[in-house]
Amino acid sequence: MFFGFFYKKPGIKKRKSAMLTSMVGKTGRRTLALLDYMTRIFALFWRLLHLSLFRQKEGRIMVRRGIVEQVYFTAVQALPIIIPIALIVGIPTILQLAVLSGQQEAGRIAVILVVRELGPILTALVVTLRSATAVTIELGYMSVLKEIEALEMAGIDPLRLICLPRLVGITVAIVCLFVVFNLVAIAGSYVLILTFTEANISQFLISFSQAITGIDIIASFIKAFSFGIIISLVCIYRGLSCHSNFTWIAINTSKASMESFFFCLVANIFITVVFYG
Repeated sequence: MFFGFFYKKPGIKKRKSAMLTSMVGKTGRRTLALLDYMTRIFALFWRLLHLSLFRQKEGRIMVRRGIVEQVYFTAVQALPIIIPIALIVGIPTILQLAVLSGQQEAGRIAVILVVRELGPILTALVVTLRSATAVTIELGYMSVLKEIEALEMAGIDPLRLICLPRLVGITVAIVCLFVVFNLVAIAGSYVLILTFTEANISQFLISFSQAITGIDIIASFIKAFSFGIIISLVCIYRGLSCHSNFTWIAINTSKASMESFFFCLVANIFITVVFYG
């Protein structure tokens, strides 16, 4: 019995070693898959950047028309959604911070909450859920139905005709919606509070105007611009990577929405650390 106890140990060690090897293997495979995914995203971005810098004369009207349509769909038609969200966020924020208007940090807190963080993040979330997933579904159906291959066989570059307008349109739309969100959240909420309540928030607005700086504005615009590029690239890639099965459209659409928002959060942290770290 005493010796049997020692004979069982090698088997336990082998199982632990096998489990450790399996965990290391899974981690390695996931890391390689992530690196491959990021490489493909960067290659797609580099190709679209090259197409935007070295523009061809043929098809310019169609590309411009696609950009205008994407901006209209992503920005203009999203205003009935982004404006109420901005008011819902801005009204309680300003009311609560108006109580702290006697403190000098009240305006700075509003800048951090609305301009730096909530504006870009909520704008990216609305665009991801409403418009970017629609791009993934559209490109997914075009891939499954072989429309992308038909364009290539006709001598037309689908990246230039279809993907480039989506990239430019979504990025421009997010920057515009970010501006609208901040204006409505601050100015619109101020007008509504001044009209329907007796709260005195003039001191708070003075502290807010003194707290906001050029660095805050630049960092916020960089966030919005980066979010637009990230969301459009991820959704375009997931749409084009759909296989010859309609089931992949739903799977890749779900992946695109989750990955887009996750990468936007990571980019938000990185930009914040660069400017304010």
